[in-house]
Amino acid sequence: MQTSARNQFAGVVTEVKHGAVNDEVILRTQDGLEIVSVITHGSVATLDLAAGKNAFALVKASSVIVMVDVSANQVSARNCIAGKVSTVTKGAVNSEVVIAAEAGGAQIAAIITNESVERLKLASGSAATAIFKASSVIVGVE
Repeated sequence: MQTSARNQFAGVVTEVKHGAVNDEVILRTQDGLEIVSVITHGSVATLDLAAGKNAFALVKASSVIVMVDVSANQVSARNCIAGKVSTVTKGAVNSEVVIAAEAGGAQIAAIITNESVERLKLASGSAATAIFKASSVIVGVE
């Protein structure tokens, strides 16, 4: 599979919570990372998603928010992945910040402004948390 999404996570569906319109899908990656997605009930049915099924999750880097000094119980987003910055690549306006998750070392890329990199004092080795909403996660199957 090739996509333009910087964040691609392969894993196994561990749970599907059904709703009238949207369903919550929880995917556990090979690194032990838990990714939560909210997609339509129709998509869950079309993809035949159920516990035990192999699937993948895609998250665009522009959908990832980076925070420092925060814990998962302080934000409403379902996906809060604590780790350390592995790289910061500065561009003219924006930077790509890659965070290595504490659990398993999965890499999460975020595109944020250079101003935010400076304000948050992000550099290789600094603690940071990658945050993205469940509704920003695309789920697919092979």
